[in-house]
Amino acid sequence: MNHRAFAPNGAVHAPSYYAVSVNRELAFEPLQGEQRADVCVVGGGFSGLNTAIELAERGLSVILLEAHRIGWGASGRNGGQLIRGVGHDVEQFSKIIGEEGVDELKRMGFEAVDIVRQRIERYAIDCDLTWGYCDLATKPRHLKGFDEEYSDLLRLGYPHPLQRVSRPNLVTVVGSQRYLGGLLDMGSGHLHPLNLALGEAAAAQSLGVRLFEQSAVERIEYGPQVKVHTAQGVVHADNLVLACNAYLNGLQPKLAGKVLPAGSYIIATERLPEPLCRELLPQNMAVCDQRVALDYFRLSADGRLLFGGACHYSGCDPQDIAAYMQPKMLEVFPQLVGIGIDYQWGGMIGIGANRLPQIGRLAEHPNVFYAQAYSGHGLNATHLAGRLLAEAIAGQQSSGFDLFAKVPHPTFPGGPALRSPLLALGMLWYRLKDRF
Repeated sequence: MNHRAFAPNGAVHAPSYYAVSVNRELAFEPLQGEQRADVCVVGGGFSGLNTAIELAERGLSVILLEAHRIGWGASGRNGGQLIRGVGHDVEQFSKIIGEEGVDELKRMGFEAVDIVRQRIERYAIDCDLTWGYCDLATKPRHLKGFDEEYSDLLRLGYPHPLQRVSRPNLVTVVGSQRYLGGLLDMGSGHLHPLNLALGEAAAAQSLGVRLFEQSAVERIEYGPQVKVHTAQGVVHADNLVLACNAYLNGLQPKLAGKVLPAGSYIIATERLPEPLCRELLPQNMAVCDQRVALDYFRLSADGRLLFGGACHYSGCDPQDIAAYMQPKMLEVFPQLVGIGIDYQWGGMIGIGANRLPQIGRLAEHPNVFYAQAYSGHGLNATHLAGRLLAEAIAGQQSSGFDLFAKVPHPTFPGGPALRSPLLALGMLWYRLKDRF
């Protein structure tokens, strides 16, 4: 079933379990008339909100424009998994940034989670933050990868408890026979993402950020000062931040060509009895497997299993998400046969060709900054991006921003018409590899 949460101004959150379990109601009016700020941020998800917070904490004036509602996109719909790391296979960039640069990227992946922790603590955001996460293996090669990652995390000085979990002991983590072992991490965890986004919007507002919903940007005039046009207003700003990710559309074609919107889907069961919750996830951890088309799941604070997965590049969503996802859930947890599905939803994540978040500025417009393409790792990486963007805009030395900006990001081939079909074929190949 689908549910909608309405604001006093009539706008709605995207339908999801999160939308009907928010713990605060925030509504912001559309932009009207002309306004001025040091920085205009486009996008009311985690990237935009955290850039705005970091800028305001540094004393800059900020206007944030959101086309729909705060947290309407992936920020308010995702699996709620807060996992260390940024990017995938960052060793591939060693020829560009060196081994030291690769290690810095990895350590920034630790910092990203800490930023979320700090943000929640500083602004007293109630979002069901729970620590504990486990990577799960379905193939022997995954176990070898866990051993290598465990050693690498120790080498880098990862400050949180880690544990390799053998198959006989995996019952203490997950009540499924599907997996061969795991890597447990107490420095990662899970939370309610929409409540986090709304809490961060309230924090931004308390710092003086001017937030506007239902304010889709229609046109940008570039120059030493940018002019950002919506249907009913204009923002004049010294700097512009584009934080739209998979929903950038045609607003900035050069950036849009470097990110591929891909669909991901989640179902939420009915409330489960406490003994069944303890059977499924005895330590209430978030978990993911290691396949390209992975499964990810966790328990909600009110005792539902939130089960997500799939990654559709085709642009075609399943007609019935529950019918599509429930068999996947039952492959993992056959004991849930007969359990009802109360909520189903999906959304778009932004995928980059090299799977590293794209954080930088436009060469032809040096006062225009951007962050996008988190490739499914956005809950923490968006918070890191906000800090790095704010450091760069405020004129602070930012080795992290400079490091990300050094990495080139290919444009997807084929243009808008062909890139999704080509990537869908690529995904089919990886799914076949996952079977062997």
